[in-house]
Amino acid sequence: MQRVKIWDPVTRLWHWVLVVNMGLCWAFGEFMSLDTVRWHFYLGYVILGLMVFRLVWGLIGPAPIRLSHLFPRPSALLQYLKTLASREPSGTPGHNPLGALSVVAILAVTISLTSTGLFIATDDFDEYGPLNRYVSDAIAGKFNFWHDILADAILTLVALHVTALLFYLIWKKENLIRPMITGWKWVRRD
Repeated sequence: MQRVKIWDPVTRLWHWVLVVNMGLCWAFGEFMSLDTVRWHFYLGYVILGLMVFRLVWGLIGPAPIRLSHLFPRPSALLQYLKTLASREPSGTPGHNPLGALSVVAILAVTISLTSTGLFIATDDFDEYGPLNRYVSDAIAGKFNFWHDILADAILTLVALHVTALLFYLIWKKENLIRPMITGWKWVRRD
């Protein structure tokens, strides 16, 4: 194993800004009141902007965060799954194949969640997404439905993400949190 700089400062900052904004947006949505409903919308816009930035950064940024690295070959995924039960660190540079698919799922659901929020109308408050006026009430109702479903889906994905981090920390003795703070990760030598 060797210690390698994997995550650049922009990616690390983006990650932690997303974590804070997602947490606050969820709280303002879950415990919505007349005082917090606007904050839920504003944070949703910030998160959508972060998603757009991530897609662009995934095209022009450093190699480990490129979108092309988030789609492992099926053979690489199967090979990796065979090693999952071992107590050895994976030592992969960047995301391991399973982690890469997790990132794809989180990005896809978050983009869908924020996009549906642009069209919704709040049930209890007189607030509307900025694109709500371009759809009928029936369509807005469908966006509301999907927004709620996707909010539950992102909670599930975040819970799986945190569980995976704990699994790697405890079972595989591989700290995947520290690299997202410092940028440095222990990886296997080729």
